[in-house]
Amino acid sequence: MDELIVKDSNGNQLHDGDSVTVIKSLKVKGGGTTIKQGTTVKKIRLTDNDEEVDCKIDGMSIVLRTEFLRKK
Repeated sequence: MDELIVKDSNGNQLHDGDSVTVIKSLKVKGGGTTIKQGTTVKKIRLTDNDEEVDCKIDGMSIVLRTEFLRKK
């Protein structure tokens, strides 16, 4: 079985528990809030999709696209 390889916007490989930085301000659908550029997200979790990661920001569970993330 092939292992899923997840990469950030710079091509660095991401793993469960990594910390990442948001490289672009993003509006949260249905949340009415915005995740600002430069926000650090800790302890990401990989999903079945290599273009998305699951994380918690301000107590909200959110799925972010890897194209907007940079590994710390």
